[in-house]
Amino acid sequence: MKAAFVFPGQGAQKVGMGKELMSKFDISRTVFNEADAALGEDFQRLIFEGPVEALTLTANTQPAILTVSIAALRAFQEVCTVKPSFVAGHSLGEFSALVASGAMEFSDAVRITRARGTYMQDAVPAGKGAMAAVMKLDEEVIRTTCADASEEGSVVAPANFNCPGQVVISGEKNAVERASQQLTQKGGRIIPLMVSAPFHCELMQPAADRLKTFLDDFTFGPPVPPVVTNVEARPNMDASMIKPILVQQVTSPVLWTDSIRYMIGEGVSAFVEFGPGNVLAGLVKKIDRSVEVVSVGSPDDIEKARELLEKE
Repeated sequence: MKAAFVFPGQGAQKVGMGKELMSKFDISRTVFNEADAALGEDFQRLIFEGPVEALTLTANTQPAILTVSIAALRAFQEVCTVKPSFVAGHSLGEFSALVASGAMEFSDAVRITRARGTYMQDAVPAGKGAMAAVMKLDEEVIRTTCADASEEGSVVAPANFNCPGQVVISGEKNAVERASQQLTQKGGRIIPLMVSAPFHCELMQPAADRLKTFLDDFTFGPPVPPVVTNVEARPNMDASMIKPILVQQVTSPVLWTDSIRYMIGEGVSAFVEFGPGNVLAGLVKKIDRSVEVVSVGSPDDIEKARELLEKE
């Protein structure tokens, strides 16, 4: 069975995530301790105890989800030796995928995601940006409507192509409201998202610029297995492309639907999601119901995933 490992992005967080893994697996405890050391603070206490207001700050959420995802992956790898053909992550999750591929050290990823979260939070003043999920409409309709709703200094664009019938738009608040009104008239259902900033659009360019400078201090290796990137929805095994792709990802839409379809087209029939929640498992099933999917966020999930990957 050909498998892919996938990793969630921002929005999957909750206070207490990963605590069972830390309690049961020494390897997971080591991951949490490494995160503490990388940030120079008692970070696991924030993850396990909150408060939720602090955990949901983008600068904390990003390294927290990364840490829980890698803690789950490491615990699973102790009981199952099946290797994935591809790895991929949704937005922030691409850093977890890079760690899983061996291209990026976990401690480096913790520091980078802390910086990335800070830069993204700082890029747009509070209240200026917005995001909304658009349901029930074709991708091209959403693209053209966003282009029509954008004006000089007031832009909106698709940010996440999550699955057929679910696209997130992002941009300046007034532009998102204009696009939402037009998309509703075209038969779409709009769900405003409670987010701290308008991610994956051109308003994030200041964050991308700062991340580019920050990444100059890090060295990465070739991803093996390849990482199917958000920006291209194609596999990358070139170490020299990691930095530019991560910088571009900050302002570019997440091509999740195309990424999953690419891996399925290459023969992947099982997806294992590592980290809190099961959002990606749901999206994968909406993209193609024929594939098998399991989420690993607690000790009980590990055996289910092992059985799936080791069956004939």
